Parts: sequence; structure tokens; C-alpha cells
Amino acid sequence: MDDQYELYCLADPLFYDTLDGRRSDHPDFALAAREVPDGWQHQATDTWMHYAPLAGRIPAQGWKIHVSARTEDAERAMETVWDYCVPRGIAFKFLRSLPVMTMLNSKAAPRGASGKLVTIYPVDEAQLELTLKELDELLAGVEGPYILSDLRYGEGPLFVRYGGFAGRRCLAGNGELVPAVEDGEGRLVPDVREPSFGVPSWVALPAFLEPHLAARNAVTTENLPYRIESVIQFSNGGGVYLGEDLRTGERVVLKEARPHAGLDAAGRDAVARLAHERDMLEHLSGLDAVPALIDYFTLGEHRFLVEEFVDGNPLQRQLVQRYPLTRATCDETALTEYTAWVLDTLPKVRRAIESLHGRGVVFGDLHPNNILVTEDGRLVLIDYEVATFSTDRGRAALAHPAFGAPADRQGTDVDRYALACLCLGLFAPQLTIMLPLDRAKVADLARLITETFPVPPEVIDEAVLTVAGPAPAAVTPFPRPGHDGWPELREAMTRAILASATPERDDRLFPGDVAQFQPGGGVNLAYGAAGVLYTLAVTGAERLPAHEDWLRRRALAPAPGTGVGFYDGLHGVAYVLDLLGHRQDAIDTVDLCLREKWEALELGLFGGLAGMGLNLLHLGATAGERAFTDLALRIVDICSDRLGGPDDVPKTSGGSHPRAGLMYGSSGPALLFLHAYERTGDTSLLDRAAAALRQDLRRCITGEDGTLQVDQGWRTLPYLDEGSVGIGVVLARYLAHRDDADLRTALDGCRLVTRGRYFVQSGLFTGRSGVLAALGWGLGPETLHTDHPDLAAQLRGLGWHALPHGGGLAFPGDQLLRLSMDFATGTAGVLFAMSAVLHDRPAFLPFIEPPGGTNAPAWASAHGPAGRFGTYDPSKEV
Repeated sequence: MDDQYELYCLADPLFYDTLDGRRSDHPDFALAAREVPDGWQHQATDTWMHYAPLAGRIPAQGWKIHVSARTEDAERAMETVWDYCVPRGIAFKFLRSLPVMTMLNSKAAPRGASGKLVTIYPVDEAQLELTLKELDELLAGVEGPYILSDLRYGEGPLFVRYGGFAGRRCLAGNGELVPAVEDGEGRLVPDVREPSFGVPSWVALPAFLEPHLAARNAVTTENLPYRIESVIQFSNGGGVYLGEDLRTGERVVLKEARPHAGLDAAGRDAVARLAHERDMLEHLSGLDAVPALIDYFTLGEHRFLVEEFVDGNPLQRQLVQRYPLTRATCDETALTEYTAWVLDTLPKVRRAIESLHGRGVVFGDLHPNNILVTEDGRLVLIDYEVATFSTDRGRAALAHPAFGAPADRQGTDVDRYALACLCLGLFAPQLTIMLPLDRAKVADLARLITETFPVPPEVIDEAVLTVAGPAPAAVTPFPRPGHDGWPELREAMTRAILASATPERDDRLFPGDVAQFQPGGGVNLAYGAAGVLYTLAVTGAERLPAHEDWLRRRALAPAPGTGVGFYDGLHGVAYVLDLLGHRQDAIDTVDLCLREKWEALELGLFGGLAGMGLNLLHLGATAGERAFTDLALRIVDICSDRLGGPDDVPKTSGGSHPRAGLMYGSSGPALLFLHAYERTGDTSLLDRAAAALRQDLRRCITGEDGTLQVDQGWRTLPYLDEGSVGIGVVLARYLAHRDDADLRTALDGCRLVTRGRYFVQSGLFTGRSGVLAALGWGLGPETLHTDHPDLAAQLRGLGWHALPHGGGLAFPGDQLLRLSMDFATGTAGVLFAMSAVLHDRPAFLPFIEPPGGTNAPAWASAHGPAGRFGTYDPSKEV
């Protein structure tokens, strides 16, 4: 799970949203309502309240001060900073609310930035030193978490780090735009924000900070009776390490807890939970399902628990390795073998949980990553920091969202609920995370599981009864993919989208992914209004002038920081405005983009030069703007010069390396080269397209089932955005112009991905819908009918995620925690993907339509006289 999503779940039970003081149960800090001082400017974001003097000079970078605080000290710390900085004209910002503060210091929060309650921007080192000295006295007694990216000043809540003040960006080594600072030669370089303190090579540590660095380095593990061998995992609360007990030679696990960090829903920090885990391990001593407690000690301010090392595999890893539906070669034998393994595993987990209940303990955090299975069959439950005594009738303050029980479950019923979710989740991985959106969905999941796996119905029925509870939620009827016709599905999804609209809001028109809360995210094609209105237009929905006006106004007066890319910025908005008939607005929006320093963009389609060049080629032709065409061809040359050769990329994608795929990788420039070739006939552009495609294929790997997928080192990706089906769509276009045996073989491997029967998410960019759409964009057979088994299976598969909303049909966004209506992750994207294979005028992703501008692929004629909504007939499915 991406940890940032939890913050955006606090404000609304159905949609991702910000905590901006609108909710009475999540109010802003009182300081946020204080009147802005005369001569000061103020800007509020979804997390920060910024203040700066209008006449002051704020450097672009330098040493910044961070103030951390525990919950009970937060108000005092912020008010002290306000009262100190305002009279002196020092810019600062603070977190806007207690819920935001808690989430950004939770166990799952990013470690590098956690603990920062206030940021202060001194203008020079003299002001830095004086401010630290005086605030250190004013904040005496305030305690807070250690900010890992910073150097602590003294023993109080003040920390310092050198970094950027202004919002400048540059390309990092992985090809992405990141926050930037100037190096010693005036070049923009990444502003590195790791969870450890460091000083840029061209910056000298101020002399007055040297004793504080020495104090930081004085704490070591040299005198411990344990040697740390490796890191098992990190969280904001601390680390988990594999080590050796130097006294016995035995391997052990060391769990670290940082004071005031890693908060849970009850406000407990990691230290409190680790002490609680120690007590629970002592109480459960001797149980086979519980690791033995060895030691508990303090080092510096950190606490450490030492426990038995259990040499086993997490159940989650075994699930990923065994799950058959993700393989193109899945057959009935594979389904039967997997079902037998699940039915053998579940009773072992139940017995382990019941052994805890026998000692009066509720585990409280049961999920596959907390279950270890050894080679000799021993099953061990790990992580007891939120365990409770059953007599307390309490609830865990931390829980995996796919297994966390609703508020009406207490005591041992919490574990029984998690066991039921485990039963369902081993057959439908991660999907129980959707149940808070619609409790009645559990019956739908049960039906899909028993239709797919040879599992005894009574096993699933028992799990459903446990999840549903004594008062099951009423089932809301809605059209179901794979069972109802295209007209009903199209109208139901359109109805849900329109029911969610919020035209009264300035930041967004339709709820979507959390990315829409970045500058300009509420208007763009991927996550904002442009993508939804684009989908409604190409699927034949009624025009919505008021919604179009909402988009037009914000395109022509974009929020500060709005990007210029195709999917993440204004170029995509311009494309949609032109499609909707607002050509002059589109041209004016592109003109705004051209005022920015677009040459510094990375090469990709999503937010880089490839997307910009494709849009300029498109508008140059449709609007008759020769200058746009000329600039597009200049961008083609820039991309060609910067691309490199087929071997000039690492063999893995993502992380510190550039990403592969259609949206972020070399397939985006390949698509640009192909369009430029189709315009100019210059065959050298086909050579560049081939080189770009081979860069992406270099980062792919062939699985045991023959599928070709993008290799990220720790996982493989099949998806449209940075997976193999996106590469395959461009491969198919290239092969329409020039045959190549190796590339055709690669395309066959990409095609096999469309036979996978299970995808954790339903979205267009990172889910099943992108695979479904790719069937109609060149990855399906030449005679792809709606009753073709691959197409029918993908349509039925959308039922795993289908949910009712607003009298219609909706789908959850990325992470599955909330519904989404946007193009990249949500309902609009699903609607768009269905229209790619079912609509009488199949929809194509921008610039993906067949060469020559054909409105339908070759197989479209097989639909016959389709009518407005196609000829989909579920009775013909196989």
C-alpha cells in the first residue's frame, strides 16, 4: 500500500479528500484561524499553512529549521514559533491540523519527512544560529520525534537540514522531475531527502553545528551483545533487523522503537507499543505460534526488543508465488491445487489464533504478512504491538485495512473477522479492503470465488456470515460487467460519475485519486475534470456546458504549480478542450504552456516531452497551427538526441532507475517518433522508434507462463502505464509499418498478459481496464468479437471491483480504499476501457488510434450494424 493514501481517507468515507478544516470532527489547529499579520502573505494547502513577509527576502535555498513536537506540545510549539518569527519577519509554515500531524507521524508515514510540525526559513547562517539559540530556550520542555533527515540541535525539538526553499525542480537520475537546489556551479541538482542526515558536497556545515553532529555520531551499537546483519524492514516507528546473538551464535530479530514516532489511532508511539509487545510475548511464552522473547534494552533514546528468529516465509509471499489466476497458463488443475493449499493452510491459522485466545489474548493484526510458515510446517504469528486482552473488549489501534474489523466487533470477534477476511482474501487477494465502501459486496465476492475456484461453498458461506455480522447490509442492485449489456453498463457508470460531481468546489469537479490534490491535479486528464469530460464525450454522453465551463475557466487561469504535461497538466486539458469544440481555449492553453521552461521536462508521455510533442502535432493539424507542428518536430529532434541507444538503460525499471512503459518509459517517445514518421515519411524515425522500444523491452522479463512483463527487480508489471501491455500497444503500431521478428516475438509475449484472470485493481492505468482496452488496441486477435474468451473473461473480471453508487455503477481507485471517478484510476477509466471494445465507435487513448486515423480496428466490422451502444451480448460468453 502507498502510505500517503491513508491521510486522504480521513475526510470522507467514500472518496479521497483533503482535511482542510471543513469537517467539524477534524478541525484545523486554532492557530490556523489567527488573522494574517499586516504585511504578510498566507497560502493554505491540504497539509501546510504557509506564512511569509511581503517585503522580506527569502533565499531559494539554505539551512532550514524544523520543529517537532508530540501531540500535547503541538499548540505551544506552533504559537511560540509564530510569536518569534512574525516580529522578526522570518518565513515559516506549520501543519494545519492534528489529524494531519498524526497521519504524517504514523507508523506508515514516510520516514524522511515525519516529525516535521513547523518549518522555519532563516535568510542566512547568522539568523539560523540566533534563531536556533533563542528558540531552544523558548521551547524548553517540548518533546517530539527525531526527524531522521535532519541534524538535531541540542536535546530539544529543533532540527536543521540544508535544502531548497523555493519550488524548483530538475530531472533526477531516474528521469523524473524532483525538487532541486543549485550546486556549487549554479546547476540544478536533486534536493536529496533521505531518512538520514547529510550535507551537500558544495556546502560546509556551519561551525556552530559541529558539536551537534559529533553528539549524533557518538551513539553506536559497538558495545551491544548483538551484531546487526541486515535490515528486514523499516517503518516510521523504527526498524526490524536480522542479527546474531554474540553470546550464543544464534540468529535473532531486533525490533527498534523511536520515541514519539509511529503514532497509532490511539495516539501511542512506537516505544509504548514495543513495551506492550514485550509484555504480550512474556504472557504468551511457550506457545508454538508465538516467537520467544529474548531481551529488551535501551540504546540512546531508542528501545529494542530481541526475539527468536523464525526461519519462515510470510504467507503473503507464498500467496503471490502460488496464486494461479495471474498466470496466462492457469487451468483447472492449477485452481484445484491452489484451493487444496488454502484449505490446508486456513485451519492452521485458526488453531494459532485459538491458542492465543486460550491465553486470553486477541491478536488484533492478523494479515498474511504477519503469518510465517516454516519448511517443517510450523506456523508463527508475529507482531504483537496491538494485541489486547479479550476481557478488555478493546480494539486494535493499528490494523491492515483489508482485515480490520468494523466498529461493532470487539474482543475475539476482531480476530474472527480477520480470519474470515483471510479466507476470502486468499481467493480474492486484497479485495476485502473494499468492504467498508459497501458491506454487501462480501456476497458478491463470495459468488465470484465459488464460481472460479473449486472451494466447498460452506467454507465461503461461513466467512460471509462472519463478515456480514448479525445485521447484513442490504444489497443495492446495479448492472454487472459480463452479465448486463453495454447500454445498461454505460448509462450506470455515467450516472454514478455525474452523481459525484462537485461543481461548487474550486479544487476538483469529480472525486478521484489523491494526485488531484497536487497543483492543477483537479483539472488534468489523468486525475481531474479533463479526463472525465473526455470519457463522457467519446462514449456519447450528453454535453454538460456548466462542467465544461468549470474546466475552461481553470485552464485559462491555472493554479500556481500546475504542470504542462499531457496527462498531468495543461497540454492534456488543451486536447480535451479542442475535442469539446473550444478550439481557441485550447490554443490559448497551449500558449500558456509554451511560456514555461518545457525543455527541462523528461521524455515520457505522461508529463514529458513525448506527450507535449504529440499534442502539438495533433493541434497543428486540427487547428491549422503551423507553428505548433514546427515546434512538435523540434521536440522530436530533442527526444531523439536525448534518448540514447537500446542498451543505454538499466535492465530493471523504477526506483533509482528510469521507468519503462507507455506513460513514463521509452514507449512514449517511440509513439512520438511513429506519429512523426506517419506525418513526414522519414524512415530514420522508424529507426529511433525501434531503439526506444528496445530500451523498454530490455527492462522486461519473460515469466514461466510465457508472458512478457516489465521487471522492477522485486515485482513484474503487466499494466498500461509502466507495464508490458502499454509497450505492446506501441509495438503493434510499429509492426504495422515495419516487420521485425524479435519485436513480433515480444508482442506475442505482451499479448499473453491479456489472458491473466486476476488484477488487484480495476483502473485504466494500473489495473484490469488497461488490459481490457489493450485487447482493442492491437493486443487482441484480428477477429476479436465480444464473445471471444479473452475479452469475455476481462469483462466478467471487472465484477470483482464493481460497486453501487448514486443509483449507478462505480469502481474504487488506486489502493481500493475509496471510490474514484477519474480517468487514470477510477470509474471514467473503466467506462473508457469498456467503450474501447463495446462501443459502436471504439474509443482509443489519445494518439493510440490506428495509423491513418481509422476510427475502428479491423475486428470492429464483426460487430455488424451496432447502433449507438454496440452489440454486446452476454449470452454469447464462453
